[in-house]
Amino acid sequence: MNKFFLLFFSIILLYSCKDKKSEIPETTKDQVMSVQKFPEPTFTLTEANKLIELPLHCVGTEYPYKPGETLESKADLVEPIAVHPIFYGCFDWHSAVHGYWSMVSLLKQFPEMDKGDEVRKLLKERITAENVVTEVAYFEKPINKSFERTYGWAWLLKLSEELHNWDDPMAKELEQNLKPLADIIVLRYKEFLPKLNYPIRVGEHTNTAFGLTFAYDYAETIGDLELKQLIKKRARDFYFDDKKCPISWEPSGYDFLSPCLEEVDIMRRVLSSEEFTAWMDVFLPQLADENYHLKVGEVSDRTDGKLVHLDGLNFSRAWVFYGLAKQYPKYEHLQNLANEHVVYSYPNLVDDSYEGGHWLGSFAIYALNILHGK
Repeated sequence: MNKFFLLFFSIILLYSCKDKKSEIPETTKDQVMSVQKFPEPTFTLTEANKLIELPLHCVGTEYPYKPGETLESKADLVEPIAVHPIFYGCFDWHSAVHGYWSMVSLLKQFPEMDKGDEVRKLLKERITAENVVTEVAYFEKPINKSFERTYGWAWLLKLSEELHNWDDPMAKELEQNLKPLADIIVLRYKEFLPKLNYPIRVGEHTNTAFGLTFAYDYAETIGDLELKQLIKKRARDFYFDDKKCPISWEPSGYDFLSPCLEEVDIMRRVLSSEEFTAWMDVFLPQLADENYHLKVGEVSDRTDGKLVHLDGLNFSRAWVFYGLAKQYPKYEHLQNLANEHVVYSYPNLVDDSYEGGHWLGSFAIYALNILHGK
């Protein structure tokens, strides 16, 4: 009988060891993936000369175009350039806005670009006081009160901020020309945010956290204390009590923003270091693990305007990780994860189809700016 029990126990132990051994390869594979080192993306004159081609091509491309307005009457059935003499290209209004931001950002950093003179000429011809009057008139129509809320609003303020931070006489002139439009966008934020009872937690344009982040940067740069304090309050209202964000559910099929990480980006701005660290320990505690890994968003068809959003997601995730890693040593390991995301999508920018080419360059440039402290 004792021999029987000994044999039975040995069999159980043998199969138990086999089960444990069978789990090892998968775990080891995950760990190897998480610590694989990815090269830091370069951002030099060479890259700038390639990237500038994207906005240069799209800002003057009138069609195809996707209007985002509500028509009040058949009198509104006009060509986009009639109501948007600056931002009529790049498929839609907001993409045109960050196309201009891309040109300003690249020219500011690399004034010796091959097409630097062409970019300067275009900026001066388009961002005129007269053209801005027409753009403002469109926003002042009551029926357009929610037009581009808040994604396009955020990028318009980012463009204005970029001009403000550029020590160049032309930039000061352009900033002054654009100011009436920036002012009306700021007014729209101040009217809308107190009325928004619940944040919009999606991975596309209307994501509230993204809209707050760029607007906060603008308010801080320009010195608009009222807007800055309003955004601080609303961010706390919306996100301070959030716990265990389900980042494993991401991405959705069309995401170009991470709902979880966009919250991180605004909260690292509005919370003190102590508050933010404690908040992160509850909101996304796994990010503190040096072996943490988040798989890149995989694009199956870059000619599909929606599916290519996932390249944008990789860039936006990267800029959040870069910003977090630079501000908090606890998260320095996330820079490598950001590199992985950029390395996946960056090579596809140049010669990409228009579906992605008309906007993805802006996302790549912004991620590279955060990485290099621009």
